[in-house]
Amino acid sequence: MVKRGSDELLSQSGVTVMAPAAPHHADNNNQDSAAKKVKLEQNVGKPSRVIHIRNIPNETTEAEIIQLGLPFGRVTNVLVLKGKNQAFLEMAEEISAVAMVAYFGGCVAQLRGRAVYVQFSNHKELKTDQTHSNASASAQAALQAAQVISNSAGAALVAGAGAALQPANGGTEIQGGPNTVLRVIIEHMLYPIVLDVLYSIFQRYGKVLKIVTFTKNNSFQALIQYPDTVSAQTAKTALDGQNIYNGCCTLRIDYSKMTCLNVKYNNDKSRDYTNPTLPSGDGDAHQLLTSGGVLAPPFLGLGSGLASPYGVSVGGVGLPAFGALTLTPASPALRALAAPPLPLATVLLVSNLNEEMVTPDALFTLFGVYGDVQRVKILYNKKDSALIQMAEPHQAHLALTHMDKLRVFGKAMRVMLSKHQTVQLPKEGQPDAGLTRDYSQSPLHRFKKPGSKNYQNIYPPSATLHLSNIPATVSEEDIKEAFTKRGFTIKAFKFFPKDRKMALVQLPSIDDAVAALIKMHNYQLSESNHLRVSFSKSSI
Repeated sequence: MVKRGSDELLSQSGVTVMAPAAPHHADNNNQDSAAKKVKLEQNVGKPSRVIHIRNIPNETTEAEIIQLGLPFGRVTNVLVLKGKNQAFLEMAEEISAVAMVAYFGGCVAQLRGRAVYVQFSNHKELKTDQTHSNASASAQAALQAAQVISNSAGAALVAGAGAALQPANGGTEIQGGPNTVLRVIIEHMLYPIVLDVLYSIFQRYGKVLKIVTFTKNNSFQALIQYPDTVSAQTAKTALDGQNIYNGCCTLRIDYSKMTCLNVKYNNDKSRDYTNPTLPSGDGDAHQLLTSGGVLAPPFLGLGSGLASPYGVSVGGVGLPAFGALTLTPASPALRALAAPPLPLATVLLVSNLNEEMVTPDALFTLFGVYGDVQRVKILYNKKDSALIQMAEPHQAHLALTHMDKLRVFGKAMRVMLSKHQTVQLPKEGQPDAGLTRDYSQSPLHRFKKPGSKNYQNIYPPSATLHLSNIPATVSEEDIKEAFTKRGFTIKAFKFFPKDRKMALVQLPSIDDAVAALIKMHNYQLSESNHLRVSFSKSSI
């Protein structure tokens, strides 16, 4: 996995030069020395463009620090002191910094759930070594993204009025041109993405002129036109690989060959924002919202999920809604661009199971493909039914979407949300016969690491399985023999050409693949290697 942001954003090195307010604060390039200076910044009442932020989590990225300041105005520089739990943020205007400190003086600023403290720095300017700070293209793009956002909307806080988004070419709209149209594909579309949600996200990087949405090859796609290449490039760099909702609805973005979109109707499928008088045609939003096996969610009609935690005002001026936005590029450790108001159910009721063959371990392994299973209870008086508790609500929805009516051990399993909030463990002395298991501490969870890249490899059940964690000493014949001994027929097998730690194996049917995944996941291949099995989107 290539990090294109995060640790690289704005600075590839901790080597920095601070510009102090007075000569007796002269700083060298030693980070410990810098930390001593920022440890007790006493001059918290004297305004400065540079803001000092304390008590930040260890893993905080430069992007998150930038995001904290964006609603107040343009951000011109940032420095995170790794391991010191401190950061500096430089605003373009002192008045922006004043607004930020004033706002967070009245409420608690938070990063990754931890309260952080915002105050003025003694430093009047934050200088970073040019050989490091802007060395990577991703760092330049992130700065550019921050600049586009703050110029277009963040400055509204200082100006006291809503600033309309302007194209980067100085205000003239260019009706087309090379690399001004983006093609956007939505992967893992568990929830419907309407045109207004796309507009809310993409308008943060420049003026969106036109949007056309459509379905092609069973995937939801959109074409989005900007007035200039800078806006399009900035949006592509910042959003490619991001999730709109947590763990799903992933944006895959490239440039379209088209130079200009021809929009005939303004409706739920297409929109020309430069020509609001177009007829509506016969666009049908509900057809779009319920197509392709996508859940019709309970929040239809409630507006966009891109609600901002900054839904308050400072000095009577409303803060722009950037709270849900992340600048972290395609790292899987990203936060969602939006938080859909899902039902908070984490417990699934599963019925029509083959009670002769099903076990808590089998259900843990199968449902573990789509989330971290915490507990499983096969009902004592109705052994063809079970309660399964997932770690997160969106994991329960993923499992529901992909596995309702899936054939498991010869029977079509039914999956629905349960009214129970947790799966209760049996009380001491209560009959259970081993039907209830707690897996909360299991080492086999696939998504325990925040932002696990496994979220980007979630696919519906298929006859082809993806195998990983294969040691170099294990051959194709060894793996085939392992499957055969467990009673499975292998139709085809293929190692990944560039990585023999992974392979694809094709079984005769989806039913066989489901059973093979349950039995072969965590199969011991060597002393230190256990097989990892998941469903694949590919075929051999």
